[in-house]
This record gives sequence, C-alpha cells and structure tokens, in this order.
Amino acid sequence: MEELLQQLFNGLSLGSIYALIAVGYTMIYGIVKLINFAHGDVMMVGAYVALAGTIMGLGFIPSLVIAMIACAFLGVLIELVAYRRVRPVSRLAALTSAIGMSLFLEYTMMYFVGAEIRTFPPGVLTERTYNWAGIIITNKDLLVLGTTVVLVVFLQFIIYRTRTGKAMRAVSYDGQAAQLMGINVNNTISITFFIGSALAAAAGMLIGMYYNSINPLMGMMPGLKAFIAAVLGGIGSVPGAMLGGILLGMTESLVAGFGGSMYRDAVAFIILILVLLVRPTGLLGKDTQEKV
Repeated sequence: MEELLQQLFNGLSLGSIYALIAVGYTMIYGIVKLINFAHGDVMMVGAYVALAGTIMGLGFIPSLVIAMIACAFLGVLIELVAYRRVRPVSRLAALTSAIGMSLFLEYTMMYFVGAEIRTFPPGVLTERTYNWAGIIITNKDLLVLGTTVVLVVFLQFIIYRTRTGKAMRAVSYDGQAAQLMGINVNNTISITFFIGSALAAAAGMLIGMYYNSINPLMGMMPGLKAFIAAVLGGIGSVPGAMLGGILLGMTESLVAGFGGSMYRDAVAFIILILVLLVRPTGLLGKDTQEKV
C-alpha cells in the first residue's frame, strides 16, 4: 500500500507538469481549432531562459517570471508569423506550419546552445526529503505542486472573472458572432497564445528542475504526452486538460513503479488510442455537430 501511495504521489507531481502544458494546448485548440505542435518546444525555450536566469544568480521566482514573460511574447510572435496567415487557408496548412515551427525552434536552439544536456546550478534549490506516513516527499514535489496550483487558480480567475476571459470564451463558442459583437478576434487569439505559452514556460522550468536535465529536444515527448492528456480530458476543456494531465502522470508512475518503466511511453499512446476508440470527446469533452 505504501508503494502504491508513493507512486500515486509521484504521478501527481508529474501529472501537474503535464497539466500545465495541456492547458495551453486545449486553450489554443478551443479558440482556433489548431493543434499547436510547437507548444512543447516553447516549453523547452522556457527551460533554457530559466536556466540562464539561475546562472546569472537569480532565484527560482525571478527566473520563472522572466521565462514566462519571454515565452509569452514568443508565443504571440509564433502565432503572428507562422499561424495567422495560414489559419484561413485550411487546418492542414496550419498543422504543417506548426510542425515546421516545432523543428525550427528545436534546431535553432541546438545551433546556439549545443545539443549537450545541461543542469541547473546546485544553489537554486537545496533538495530536502520528508517522510509522511511512509511516503517520501521532496521539496521538488512540493514546489511543482504549489506552482501548478497557483498558476491554475490564476488562470481560472482570468478566464471566468475578467473581460479578457469573457472574450476568450465568446470566441471559443462562436468566433463570427463574437466578431459581430465587437470583439477583436485576432487580439483574443494572440492573448490566448500569450497565456498558454507562459504556462508552457513554467512547465519547462519545473520539469527541468524536477529531473535536473534540459536539452533542445526535451519538449518533444512531454509535448506529445500533454497533447494526449488534453485529448484524454476533452480537448477544448481547461478542467479536462488538468484532469487528463494528472491521470496520465499517475498512470505512468504506476506503470514505471511496478516494473514497467520501459513501457511508460507506450502506455501514454495506448491510452490515446483507447480514448479515440471509446470516447473521442474525452472525459469532460462535449459532443459537437458540424454543419455541412
């Protein structure tokens, strides 16, 4: 039982990181119906910006804020350069552009910083371990969970308590009607990329510190798994993305903890296949009908 609880807690920490990335995926898809496959690489850029901040002697919070701001503007730039012109053409064109932007970010970063693995300076976070009812908890786990809760609560406040959030929900529901009501759709989409990319940067720093390892290709697999988490929870639903991320993280930890570590990545894709076969709308997604 202690081993089971330990793996569930480890999965909660990992799932929180997936949830932060998945929220960005689902917000962007909910508004522009675009799978932003460059989202995981924005996370990677955020990890490197945070690493630069810690190397310069900044603490965790200043480095996190700088990384989030830098990647927020990077997300707006990506939307403006790579997506805005091709969105009206077709979804396939936008998807192709997203894949191209993903590769561009990966190999541009590799050109400037090299392909070797980098680690955070040891003074950023002194690791401590706590034992609670037989469960080993580290301050890294608490940092990940605490940061995720704060950011998710702040995101919920923006979505449901601000005019910007109301505009985002209106564009998500019906973009043409929102435009007729005076909402600037392009600005709303840019704000969505701004917020989603900032959350991805936070996830990048958290996952970099959690494993103490970053590299230019680090965003590929977490990005795909966050996409799976968004599909599992119901892509387009922010609570669904958070639920899907936590469930996926717990499933991976249970598989790895009970002797199947080599299959942990495969399990994520098996979950994706099962969800698409059994419930394509995800756990909290809604059935929608498209007119032809």
